[in-house]
Amino acid sequence: KVFETISSELTNNASLLNEPVEEGENNASIKSIVMTDNENLIAKLAEKDEALMEKFINEEQIDLELLSDTFRLSIAKSEIVPVICSVAKNNIGVTELLDLLNDYFPGASQNINDPVSGLVYKIEHDPKLGRMAGVRLFAGTLSNRDEVVNYNSQKTEKVTQIKKYYSDKYEDIGILTAGDIGFVLGMPEAKIGDVLGDPSKIPAGYNLCEPLLTVQVVPKEEKDYATLAEALQMLANEDPHLNFTWFKEEREFQLNIMGKIQIEILTSVLQNRFGIAAEFNPPTVIYKETPSKKGIGYESYTMPKPCWAIVKFEIEPGESGSGIVYESKVGVNNIHQKYQNEIEMILPETLKQGIKGWNVTDIKVTLVDGEDHAMHSRPGDFKLASFIGIMNGLADTSTDLLEPIIAFKISAPEEYLGKITSDIISMRGAFEPAEVNNSSFVLRGRYPLSESLDYFIKLSSLTGGKGKLTNKFDCYERCHGELGVIREYKGINPLDRSKFILKWRGALS
Repeated sequence: KVFETISSELTNNASLLNEPVEEGENNASIKSIVMTDNENLIAKLAEKDEALMEKFINEEQIDLELLSDTFRLSIAKSEIVPVICSVAKNNIGVTELLDLLNDYFPGASQNINDPVSGLVYKIEHDPKLGRMAGVRLFAGTLSNRDEVVNYNSQKTEKVTQIKKYYSDKYEDIGILTAGDIGFVLGMPEAKIGDVLGDPSKIPAGYNLCEPLLTVQVVPKEEKDYATLAEALQMLANEDPHLNFTWFKEEREFQLNIMGKIQIEILTSVLQNRFGIAAEFNPPTVIYKETPSKKGIGYESYTMPKPCWAIVKFEIEPGESGSGIVYESKVGVNNIHQKYQNEIEMILPETLKQGIKGWNVTDIKVTLVDGEDHAMHSRPGDFKLASFIGIMNGLADTSTDLLEPIIAFKISAPEEYLGKITSDIISMRGAFEPAEVNNSSFVLRGRYPLSESLDYFIKLSSLTGGKGKLTNKFDCYERCHGELGVIREYKGINPLDRSKFILKWRGALS
């Protein structure tokens, strides 16, 4: 719910928008601008507070402080989003914006005795300082030589230095307190999105958009092959959703990206920052796989000694959006618990590639039988057996491809409605009845990403730039027929059992 009323109130205040504010001038507070005689705003706030609603319905005098408190609380709960107009260049509305932030937005916990709670929002690599984690601290304090638990990885990290960026250089500060932003050195495994310490103080709703495209990167000169691998790994550390994958057998580098513009950015970064000329192949939509039916996956890895791991999995389709669900029905007398733990931990790795070359999801895997050996079994034996057994199971069930579906919103002059709806249908899309108003329309619906990658260009050309398109990822759905893309398995396929075992045991270079 966007409070457009705030924006309109400020827009209507000519003194704010038309006259530059003199330095030192005491501008009207945000309360007096927004909270006075604004029935629409009061009605919206009344929806959030029973006492305020009662006064509003009974047409009683409403205290400005009650309005202000409700406004502040609603912002803290993310129930409303204030919108304010300002122009920093001309110092218009800047003071009002700062007052709004200061008076109504929640600050960090000021109790230095609170448990440490911080968020890694950025990773940088400095030529002299090395890898640095940008951290926003929400509670407690963090000092040099402190140890802090990375909540995401459940590993303890030790802080070696804390710096802030002033002007064009980093300066030592040695400590971060609640509300501070700084760069922390000494955390080699921290990633963007990791929570340091107590997760309860981190604002809800923090997440990163998942890329829906994958692309292969190739060095223009063979001599840059190893250097490009290092550069891509560094960039992936800074942006984990690049999901850099190096398929050494095929000598391929793969990245996940948001769109084609990101290719231009990455090309420039590789050239300017690392001095590497690289080319990107045309991007491919990221598909996923899910089992078509219930099936069995079995593997008996007992030769050559010493080894012993026998596993039997029941594999079946899971509910849409369920990801990977695992269950064991095998007792510890058959398979020791430590080996069962290895099976469960390796499961996501075994499902990174299915029989059609894509990540497998919406799957339920149940360990239904198996056997270890008191003398010959090793933890690695059950990892290997799980790879082969799971892939055998997927071959038994077969898999369906899942494709990303995009929710769209199109607004354009009414005269283009027929042609645009025809385009949507041709892209295997569906839409709701159009909302027509004042010779224009708004159309909402869904279509597959694979069919609509360049539709924004086509829409702009069709409408002479008058059409507006907004896309948002909706979900993954089954891709019918032969419409999806099947990839070759990267690396040695576990279905090639003998070769996979030789590779696992280090007998292949």
